Amino acid sequence: MTENIIHQRLAVCSWSLQATSPQELAEKLLATRISRVQLALDPIRENPTTWCDTEAILEQAGIAIISGMFACVGEDYSTLDSIRMTGGIAPDETWEKNLENIRACVGIATKLGLKLVTFHAGFVPHDPTDPGFDKMIDRLKAVAEIFAAADMLLGLETGQETADGLALLLAKLQQPNVIVNFDPANMLLYGKGDPIEALRVLAPWIGQVHVKDANASLAPGTWGEEVAVGSGQVDWRAFFTTLAEIDFAGDIVIEREAGNKRIDDIRTAREVILKSIC
Repeated sequence: MTENIIHQRLAVCSWSLQATSPQELAEKLLATRISRVQLALDPIRENPTTWCDTEAILEQAGIAIISGMFACVGEDYSTLDSIRMTGGIAPDETWEKNLENIRACVGIATKLGLKLVTFHAGFVPHDPTDPGFDKMIDRLKAVAEIFAAADMLLGLETGQETADGLALLLAKLQQPNVIVNFDPANMLLYGKGDPIEALRVLAPWIGQVHVKDANASLAPGTWGEEVAVGSGQVDWRAFFTTLAEIDFAGDIVIEREAGNKRIDDIRTAREVILKSIC
């Protein structure tokens, strides 16, 4: 991969920049020196008065929207146990509301002309005989079919389960429009295995990747620590070498969800990416 090709595929997660308006988002994106964005759709759904002109404002600034993202209702990321209980579409008590919000987000994504939207589906039982496994299959099919009807891909974020566990789910799901949004840092944050090995296992499904870094926790059952790209345990040279080996041709999206120097950290991530492919 040449530097020019990488520039054409780099993007930034909008939520990393913590913008409170599309104007602020455009300004911060320009400050990162990256003019492509994966856009959080929930702010548009929840606050259309503020965010209704997002597409026009970003387009005027020369910024392209390359994919979308939505979150699920009531997610509590304070501990691994809390997110296991509340994450994604797994909880029964939030399923109907999530389905309502998902349909609204598909409508927004359609108006934006998007072809991919990603999310955290929630924890999948490792045992396929667990009733929760088939329930997740059924719910993912229902969500995937909503996206398929709009001619869109649905991307599952990695991290909540091992790569083998997610591969088993995808093989049983047999839903052509469901792909993987691979986040190497999440494998470390959730304590779900080596990111490079996971990349190889999930290669057939990977359609987009996040560039985020982390250190695994030394205490099992607790969160790892997200750190700036290049200062954690992800082997970025091996990561991009492996992407080339599996002929990955999707977008490379920088995500930063911690720290108070988000723009600087995104710029640093961009430089780490460019050095890793040389």
